[in-house]
Amino acid sequence: MKKIEAIIRSEKLDELREALDAQGLSSMTVTEVKGRGAQKGITLEWRVGNYKVEFIPKVKVELVVDAENVDKIIEIIDRVCSTGKVGDGKIFISPVEEVIRIRTGERGTKAL
Repeated sequence: MKKIEAIIRSEKLDELREALDAQGLSSMTVTEVKGRGAQKGITLEWRVGNYKVEFIPKVKVELVVDAENVDKIIEIIDRVCSTGKVGDGKIFISPVEEVIRIRTGERGTKAL
């Protein structure tokens, strides 16, 4: 099993959810986050001068899946969330040792 964490633009969330749902991959956790990458924030122009935004609002989507689905999910995230511009986000893949469904006690892929 693998955990996929994708930091994406907020406006891409609904489109990503629909694309994953269409593939039968509907289980996910979504968190509103703030962060910054290599660009170190952005500078906005206001009537009174420039304003520096250090941390950009993003969305973190987390999925725990069978390892065999990882490449398909990465392709979906990349296709849906890529604009080709700075700030599109990142995808992180981590191993998951165990999953336990609290209600039933099921373990492993049965708990997904």
